[in-house]
Amino acid sequence: MNERARLWTNALAYQAVWFAAVIGAGKGLWWPGVAAAALFVAVQLQQSRERSIDLRLLAAALACGVLVDGAMASSGLANYAASSPAFPGGAPLWLLAIWACFALTLRRSMRVLLGRPYLAMAIGAIGGPLAYLGAARGWQAIDVAEPRWQAIAVLALAWSLALPALVLLATRLPTGTSLSDPIPPRGHAP
Repeated sequence: MNERARLWTNALAYQAVWFAAVIGAGKGLWWPGVAAAALFVAVQLQQSRERSIDLRLLAAALACGVLVDGAMASSGLANYAASSPAFPGGAPLWLLAIWACFALTLRRSMRVLLGRPYLAMAIGAIGGPLAYLGAARGWQAIDVAEPRWQAIAVLALAWSLALPALVLLATRLPTGTSLSDPIPPRGHAP
């Protein structure tokens, strides 16, 4: 498979995991998203030329998910469908599965963000809340507390910090010479 096909496959497979998790949760089922995520992670790690980097990104993304979604749940700003099983603090397993898969897009289909922290901040501030709103309105996987603007503002802030942090980690981790190398930051030679 060529590099372009790998990038598209990564992006589309991630979206399939997102839909499996959100639609499943909306129907009260936590396991479809977790099963889809397990398959996605297994395939991505099997194809990875740098598993240790991918595993570190995955762990960092899970930590972000525990913090962001745990805070949303414990503060009452969001209630998650299919919330059991959940990580202590309230982040549901199906949502953490999405975070894990998201980590494995950063050096692949989302690698355009590497070395571009302000773009990552903007994408996080806009895209994060939109994904939650889509899950809430489209599939009732999340119930966002009223007034919604408060939850949206917290999500925008959280994602505007989490995504650049993950992108910075993905950019800084040592890498070999492979087709999956990140795009170097502007002004830096490869």
